[in-house]
Amino acid sequence: MERSDLLSGKRILLGVSGSIAAYKAVDLLRRLAESGAEVRVAMTRHAAEFVSRLTFEALSRGPVLYDEFAWRGPGSIGHIEITEGLDLALVAPATANIIGKIAAGIADDALTSALMARDCPLVIAPAMNDRMYRNVLLQKNMAFLKQCGVRFVEPGTGSLACGTTGQGRLADSELIMQEISAVLSQHDLAGKTVLVTAGPTREFIDAVRFISNPSTGKMGYALAAAARDRGAEVILISGPTQLASPWGVTMVSVVSAADMHRAVMERVDRSHIVIMAAAVSDFTPLQTSDRKIKKEDAALTLPLGRTEDILRNIGKAGGKRLLIGFAAETDNIEQNALKKLKEKHLDMIIVNDLLRSGSGFGFDTNAVTIIDRSGRRTELPTMPKAVIADSVITAISEFLKKQNP
Repeated sequence: MERSDLLSGKRILLGVSGSIAAYKAVDLLRRLAESGAEVRVAMTRHAAEFVSRLTFEALSRGPVLYDEFAWRGPGSIGHIEITEGLDLALVAPATANIIGKIAAGIADDALTSALMARDCPLVIAPAMNDRMYRNVLLQKNMAFLKQCGVRFVEPGTGSLACGTTGQGRLADSELIMQEISAVLSQHDLAGKTVLVTAGPTREFIDAVRFISNPSTGKMGYALAAAARDRGAEVILISGPTQLASPWGVTMVSVVSAADMHRAVMERVDRSHIVIMAAAVSDFTPLQTSDRKIKKEDAALTLPLGRTEDILRNIGKAGGKRLLIGFAAETDNIEQNALKKLKEKHLDMIIVNDLLRSGSGFGFDTNAVTIIDRSGRRTELPTMPKAVIADSVITAISEFLKKQNP
């Protein structure tokens, strides 16, 4: 669906807080209006110090809520009227102060009162100094809001208004628009159960040492969130990561490849779509100890055995479920991916080149090629993993429609 079709007629509240990035909210308002959305604007008084109300009133063709006691006249309640029938609320830019207020349930001005009265999805795009963004209290507030279902568009990294360089720049308007579109997209996976694996596994040698890999789980978690947003019931089976559990999904935490194999096989039969994004260890020590092995007592060779090939086992089992695998390669990339697609009986494989800048383990971005068993290829350039995930879920949805027209 084209963005203009998706946003046409949607009622969106644009909240603007007191950041120098407030001028970028003007571009967001213009883009939303050009896409056919009905945009209502609420500002804090500090925001009006950066960009005048008149600018937003001219572009939105409506009054701006900035003072609840000066709304539309006697009897009007500004924060209630502005939130009637909303499809989505967006706060961009969002300061540390406004994020803290939302997390604490404080409603002491026009914008926070309107946000308290909303009954629609909320998207927040932070903008602030990098030290403020890293502050443990802000991160705690953001983590809490994510658990409550609030969506965040992470700020970019670059030169900041204070003269420093770091993460804190308001995300590009296009990324924010993509997030809005994702939230408002149709639930084309409603009624489907999607099983996603994510993160690394750990194969312990002794009580303190293990074999693992650099996977952070970001790609798998993004896929789980994208499938959830499209209406699916999502089961996320994750190895050890530092990521917060996405809201609205069933979370299953595992450690080893054997743990993941067991967790997946227990749930695969009730899954319509299986996305194996985890970086599961291929090898595990044949001998382990539940105590720390002193280095002077340790052998200098470590006998290894192969772990269960979860993807192959699911493919061999057959069934009507859709099976998607990942191929992270450094050599003969497409050849190895196509071999994996065929040998493991996959419906689709997501391929990425680990040697490509901004792609693979540890990055917030990725660049992939999607290949399905009919031979259709979709190449995605380097983009944030959340955007990649939404594109992958779209490819899966389109593949399902072709299988069941």
